[in-house]
Amino acid sequence: MGTISYEAKKEIAFLTIQSPPANALSSKLLNDLSEKLDLIEKDKMVKAIVLHGEGKFFSAGADIKEFTNLQHSSDYESLSRNGQELFDRIEAFPIPVIAAIHGAALGGGLELAMSCHIRIVTESAVLGLPEMTLGIIPGFAGTQRLPGYVGTAKAYEMILTGEPINGKEAVRCGLANSVAGEEELIAESVKLAEKIAAKSKPAIQQIMNLIPFAKTGQFSEGIKAEAKAFGDIFGSEDAKEGVHAFLEKRKPNFQDK
Repeated sequence: MGTISYEAKKEIAFLTIQSPPANALSSKLLNDLSEKLDLIEKDKMVKAIVLHGEGKFFSAGADIKEFTNLQHSSDYESLSRNGQELFDRIEAFPIPVIAAIHGAALGGGLELAMSCHIRIVTESAVLGLPEMTLGIIPGFAGTQRLPGYVGTAKAYEMILTGEPINGKEAVRCGLANSVAGEEELIAESVKLAEKIAAKSKPAIQQIMNLIPFAKTGQFSEGIKAEAKAFGDIFGSEDAKEGVHAFLEKRKPNFQDK
């Protein structure tokens, strides 16, 4: 069974994350997403994409259970690089992607949302990178993208504390474009997609190609360093303790090693 559904309505493509209960980003889900992007890229009609999550969440994070099956730091580094490459592809995609976020976009879920070009959130949505509370670190370019949206001081605070912010604060910080009511989220996202789709596709694609030049040259170095650090940190005792504590729904007992 697929974890991402794809539907095209005229010039707008809808991608829906369908992996209950948390819409966790497993390797299968990331592969499914990549395959759906292949299909959209071949569709000459599509001018905008709306990405959202089915059920209670946009995506509550990466699949932590899957992490426990990996053995070596190189496995974790490879997992990180694969996620980074997919999210880089989304950010460089020739068609704009609007993330419609409700419930939660946490960890890998927020990293996915940050790779999209526009984010519309509900007021009660929570957005954050809670990896540090598990004794691990973000691995899908979260340490590199978040500062670009909220500034370095707020990024340090959000990542080091692991505490999320709500939709209203996300807009105030620059992490999201606008807030919509729970019932209006998809309608507002579609309305924005329709405004974009009313423009010329060649002109849209030129803009999608030009804006990424604003990223600093250090970004590619930063994500390489993040992937290596992600692999290294999973070799620590605290990472093992943090992940097991998360799965056992208890508070971790970190020993700082």
